[in-house]
Amino acid sequence: MLKPGRKCSAAYQAALSIVEKEAPDWIPNLTKSAGTGIGLEFRESGLNLNGKNDRLVKAGMVFNVSVGFQNLQCESKKPKSSVFSLLLADTVIVGEQNTEVVTGKCSKAVKDVAYSFNEDEEEEEKSVKAEANGFEPFMSKTVLRSDNHEISKEELRRQHQAELARQKNEETARRLAGGPGNGDNRSVAKSSTDLIAYKNVNDLPPPRDFMIQIDQKNEAVLLPIYGSMVPFHVATIRTVSSQQDTNRNCFIRIIFNVPGTPFSPHDLNSSKNQGVIYLKEVSFRSKDPRHISEVVQQIKTLRRQVVARESEKAERATLVTQEKLQLAGNRFKPIRLSDLWIRPVFGGRGRKIPGTLEAHVNGFRYSTTRADERVDIMYGNIKHAFFQPAEKEMITLVHFHLHNHIMVGNKKTKDVQFYVEVMDVVQTLGGGKRSAYDPDEIEEEQRERDRKNKINMDFQSFVNRVNDLWGQPQFNGLDLEFDQPLRELGFHGVPYKASAFIVPTSSCLVELVETPFLVVTLSEIEIVNLERVGLGQKNFDMTIVFKDFKKDVLRIDSIPSTSLDGIKEWLDTTDIKYYESRLNLNWRQILKTITDDPQSFIANGGWEFLNLEASDSDSEQSEESDQGYEPSDVEPESESEDDDSDSESLVESEDEEEEESEEDSEEEKGKTWEELEREASNADREKGNESDSEEDRRRRKMKAFGKSRAPPSSSIPKRSKLR
Repeated sequence: MLKPGRKCSAAYQAALSIVEKEAPDWIPNLTKSAGTGIGLEFRESGLNLNGKNDRLVKAGMVFNVSVGFQNLQCESKKPKSSVFSLLLADTVIVGEQNTEVVTGKCSKAVKDVAYSFNEDEEEEEKSVKAEANGFEPFMSKTVLRSDNHEISKEELRRQHQAELARQKNEETARRLAGGPGNGDNRSVAKSSTDLIAYKNVNDLPPPRDFMIQIDQKNEAVLLPIYGSMVPFHVATIRTVSSQQDTNRNCFIRIIFNVPGTPFSPHDLNSSKNQGVIYLKEVSFRSKDPRHISEVVQQIKTLRRQVVARESEKAERATLVTQEKLQLAGNRFKPIRLSDLWIRPVFGGRGRKIPGTLEAHVNGFRYSTTRADERVDIMYGNIKHAFFQPAEKEMITLVHFHLHNHIMVGNKKTKDVQFYVEVMDVVQTLGGGKRSAYDPDEIEEEQRERDRKNKINMDFQSFVNRVNDLWGQPQFNGLDLEFDQPLRELGFHGVPYKASAFIVPTSSCLVELVETPFLVVTLSEIEIVNLERVGLGQKNFDMTIVFKDFKKDVLRIDSIPSTSLDGIKEWLDTTDIKYYESRLNLNWRQILKTITDDPQSFIANGGWEFLNLEASDSDSEQSEESDQGYEPSDVEPESESEDDDSDSESLVESEDEEEEESEEDSEEEKGKTWEELEREASNADREKGNESDSEEDRRRRKMKAFGKSRAPPSSSIPKRSKLR
């Protein structure tokens, strides 16, 4: 009936005619309106669909069409529930030809829109509980139910942890039984290549002067020894230094890497050249301090370059070969995010410049305007991807945690991060102090908020588009999706050297703002041990034990005790078994013991040696059993017990004092007031008048301190009271 040119009352008349035909008894219960128009107001009074509105319907109008029945009767034990109403509504848009039902795609099945409440049984249960407890229903609802809820929550967590302990012990037993599980986690040093500066004597440079020379091309240092120039590769030099004496003579001292020297790198070539004599140290004297300083500087610079090159070569040798990046080209326009900074930064001493991150067919590419500053990250090498917008931080970032290491510049890393600073870290304080209500100050804060919101939106758009790309069928096996940290579950701690805000995600525990980064995969965690947990402790530590026992444990120190309950709840919801202990444990020795003898570890209950509650109950039972057996031939007193029970003697001294004071009081019951006064005056004369002035008491103390005079034998010694 809602078509252009018809009256609004036609819709109500159509609904009324259907009710008259199908259910004439319900006509008195039919609502007086069949809906209303939606315009600037939610309900336009001029577009009410009732039987009196003669306004014409036009194309483009939006109506909320509703049919309802009120004051319907049903059978119920409660009078208030016997009367109910029913209303069905849809939103429609009037078109030139057809009317579009906006809510037509919503399910109208009874199971999706109907809900049943058995209010009678609930009321009966409430009344029965109230009568059984003898309290009013209001009190039982506000007090007893909340207590039962808390108790059941703690009990459920304890039961879940017990089940996790059983599963974890079985899983650990299977893993230890499946492999050898032993071996040291220290990597064996690889043999280095032979250091050769010159292959032939004829390759030596012609001697200019009989002094120390630096050959930059062949990376050698030529030293004058016994009238000949002897070459040494710069990598054989350990340290070089210079000093000057009082006679204006300068000395240069060169120390070489020699096998057997403490803290020297182990070289397997030394085993090949057994019986060879090594030169450990040489010193030269010169009267030219400028020449000595130049030589020292050149040797240090050359040595630093060679060491950096060799270390980079060794790191690249361990890298896993990555596939080649396929550029988007004509297939699609690459997804781009501009003006980003990268961590770790590229090497070099030039000015750092931002770059652009692009998503191509099979990976990301980050590049700057410099040709040598480029990083490719393959999708198949990404283990975890994170997006963290700036909320209380100064940066917005995307972070990639990789399966295998890659080289960023000359650094080997598994974590690559791209970020933008949402506001200036350094603020200029010139121009005097401004008021908090200064318009310029308010405008600047608004600009910072707008900039932060814009950056967050740009990053969010980039992340959404990349997620859509990863949702294509060819990437289903990678299971990639940007994960976002859950700040409400975060806590402060010290994972490395500085305090940081550590935040869980759906699959990891991360800290992505401060370097070095922290990324812990939850599926790789064996157990978590909460250490230094106890009454009166402001902080506690978290030790994460990984399933790979060759890997060192991760410690997060100085976590506030206020975060303990939240961490327990988070660990329990993520199905991670945790234990509590009052002390820090030597985990390297514990893991070595487990890997050396896994059968004993399994036979002794697995990880249950960390269960503090079980160990406390076992110790209490053992103490009770020890106290229950007392042989008759053992005397109750012994010298060893008297010597070892200092605390017991302290406690017992108070009882002895009370008993002796009671005996003295019993002996003095028959004395009169005059006798007591005489005894008190005699005691005062023997000990000295304690009611003297402050100056007299101070003088006596100084005199006693200076002479260290012992008290007279007639004085009554004071009994020391121990409280």
